[in-house]
Amino acid sequence: MNNRIVVQDLNEIFSSLSQSQKDFFKDSNILVTGCAGFLGFYLLHFFMHFSEELGIKKVIGLDNFMLRIPEWLEVLQNKYPQSLEISKFDIVKDKIADLRCAKDSNIVIHMASIASPVFYRQYPIETLDANIWGLRNLLNFYSDKAPRGFLFFSSSEIYGDPDPKYIPTPENYRGNVSCIGPRACYDESKRFGETICYLFAQKYSLPITIVRPFNNYGPGMNLKDKRVPADFAQAVFNDEDIKILSDGSPTRTFCYISDAISGYLKTLSYGKFDVFNIGIDRLEISIKQLALVYQEIARKIWNYAGKIEFCAPKEKEYLADNPNRRSPVIDKAKSLLNYDPKILVEEGVERFLKFLSEENKRKQK
Repeated sequence: MNNRIVVQDLNEIFSSLSQSQKDFFKDSNILVTGCAGFLGFYLLHFFMHFSEELGIKKVIGLDNFMLRIPEWLEVLQNKYPQSLEISKFDIVKDKIADLRCAKDSNIVIHMASIASPVFYRQYPIETLDANIWGLRNLLNFYSDKAPRGFLFFSSSEIYGDPDPKYIPTPENYRGNVSCIGPRACYDESKRFGETICYLFAQKYSLPITIVRPFNNYGPGMNLKDKRVPADFAQAVFNDEDIKILSDGSPTRTFCYISDAISGYLKTLSYGKFDVFNIGIDRLEISIKQLALVYQEIARKIWNYAGKIEFCAPKEKEYLADNPNRRSPVIDKAKSLLNYDPKILVEEGVERFLKFLSEENKRKQK
């Protein structure tokens, strides 16, 4: 990846890791499920870019490619044919034991799940299966193989729509989640996935760590993802009006991708069971304010002249059970992992849009 923004991000991620956190990856074979998604873009590029410095032997990426096969994944595999192996694989239905490389993997990262509300409402059972049965299949297989690390991607969605007394939200908040509704397939399967991890960690002494991501965005995000940061980026990139499918009042803290990946790698290297919020704890802003940030940055980069419109969503249950506020307490990650997210939303959006600009110029050559 020659994009200057991504190279800058990867270098910042590497610099954020302590020496012991870097040493965690020495002589590792890393299995990554759901490798074709947004987070896979950065994790795979990071592992390949720094494979020699970290001592990584091989990375095995698995995905069922239900939504798409991204161009970048094929480019990356062609660039690193010896150290990166990509396979079409259904983590729910296919047998992990049939993967020749699986038994040699000593680090496992499970993030195979649809994460966009628009798409997991279209594929609710597939989403549930990946978070429950896909996870269970992995844990069954690795329960007697003593992996060095096992990272399960849960979600801040497990908190549901938190009571205002618990915003910002700490890890010990038990949640306010609807078990029946359009978001339940994702929220409740992540909650149950955490329970499975807890039980397997207890019974088999597996070094399972759980991350609860809070609103990641940035380069590598599919502009057709249907989440707000992607929708806004697509609008300004195409010189179209920004459309907000609500009144714009819900608030979030938005965590730029390099800060998030740094947190995930630190969490993975922790090496024993625990649960961590990973996000940024500064600048909780409304969706309307986020749109204004995109508008301002795009005006600076592209002379963007689009407006902000408030529209009714076409999907009937688009806003059902949508949290009004989302902001994490990250004190545990700060103290135990030395996690220190730095990139505020204005800088993050600017990096995201500059990434898109560079990629567009590259494709036009």
